[in-house]
Amino acid sequence: QVQLVESGGGLVQPGGSLRLSCAASGFTLEGYAIGWFRQAPGKAREGVSCSGGDGVRTEYASSVAGRFTISRDNAKNTVYLQMNSLKPEDTALYYCAAVKERPGETPMCIPAPFASWGQGTQVTVSS
Repeated sequence: QVQLVESGGGLVQPGGSLRLSCAASGFTLEGYAIGWFRQAPGKAREGVSCSGGDGVRTEYASSVAGRFTISRDNAKNTVYLQMNSLKPEDTALYYCAAVKERPGETPMCIPAPFASWGQGTQVTVSS
């Protein structure tokens, strides 16, 4: 049974940092594309950052590029999202998601291709 559990969210002041974790169970990360997505109240869920099945290819939304970093630790079967220089507009419920990657095909960093989802962790950036 594929399961993803996010943690690390919280309340942080503007300019602060948080590191989100996504612990995977029921499968191993190798060969799976992993994405971090977020959804603010009244807005659609959007892609924040995605990592290809090889763990090397990465993609970032323009709004977070240079501030957020996605990484994975295959030994711990965990994916991370390091978030620096946080802004109030980063406030949202953050989800991680996974999908088995077809050889040579990296899914777009949008919600639709991702089959398995965690329950989300809240990030609030406010003074």
